[in-house]
Amino acid sequence: MKLASHKHGRDGLLLVVSRDLTRAATIKQIASTLQEALDDWESKKPALELAYQQLNAGQLEHSFAFEPARCAAPLPRAYHWADGSAYVTHVELVRKARGAELPESFWTDPLMYMGASDAFLGPCDDVPVESEDWGIDFEAEIAVITDDVPAGVSPEQAQQHIQLLTLINDVSLRNLIPAELAKQFGFYQSKPWTSFSPVAVTPDELGSAWNGRKLHLPLITRLNGQQIGAPNAGIDMTFDFPQLITHAAKSRALMAGTVIGGGTVSNKGSPDGSCCLAEVRCLETITDGKPSTPFMRFGDRIEIDMLNDSGQSIFGKIDQKVASYNPPSD
Repeated sequence: MKLASHKHGRDGLLLVVSRDLTRAATIKQIASTLQEALDDWESKKPALELAYQQLNAGQLEHSFAFEPARCAAPLPRAYHWADGSAYVTHVELVRKARGAELPESFWTDPLMYMGASDAFLGPCDDVPVESEDWGIDFEAEIAVITDDVPAGVSPEQAQQHIQLLTLINDVSLRNLIPAELAKQFGFYQSKPWTSFSPVAVTPDELGSAWNGRKLHLPLITRLNGQQIGAPNAGIDMTFDFPQLITHAAKSRALMAGTVIGGGTVSNKGSPDGSCCLAEVRCLETITDGKPSTPFMRFGDRIEIDMLNDSGQSIFGKIDQKVASYNPPSD
């Protein structure tokens, strides 16, 4: 099943989207928003699946052409958004570039921060940033969306609470990060709004590529039409999604609609490249002593996509530009 949200108010209007991403339909008789559906997922899922089957068979009335540009994030705002750093080889590379050792605990205890979930960007929305000097970077990731998760769940139990998967662009302002982390209190200003792919999909849409814990497909990123990388998301993922959920739910329950990110996808020593410019710059620093690739500038276009074995987009493409933001003058 594939679900999306048309831009409508703060929480969007829920759509069911065909498998080939060509048709869509509103399903207000089942749920008006994705959050409404997730709040009562067990009882609403059968009706959603029936509508999806009917849409794919051309039997759903009032369907229309699916337009990603009209979409908000599938979940336009969430009660909880936490991003892990499950690809420890990426963290290791970043630290190596600045001559720092990786603490041994990083291999056994996930890194995670809580991000801004009050509003997410849609797949074709501009990324508004006030200054290019802030070091604008994309981070291509996979995220899962859960139903209600009790505190203290095991990874085996957590696996059953993954209801949807989606792609994200976890925008980072790299030049603001060092000063924030130096305060030893985590990210805030350096992590603006996060962007999402047009649709979120149920695990069964992924076939054998999804084993209940990891998604084994390349995540493709292009900057201004040039491919930056296509690492396989199922390789070098030290902490899988059930483990990340268990980590997040150690001391408290997670409410329906919680979004858990896996962090920047990265394959160690892979010729398929990277999913963020920070990693590209780290590799340049290790090889040449300094980075040569600049961070993003106003007008730059970032595309993030994942294809199935037939070459069709699974989630739809994140396709957005960096735009100059002018704060209020009064």
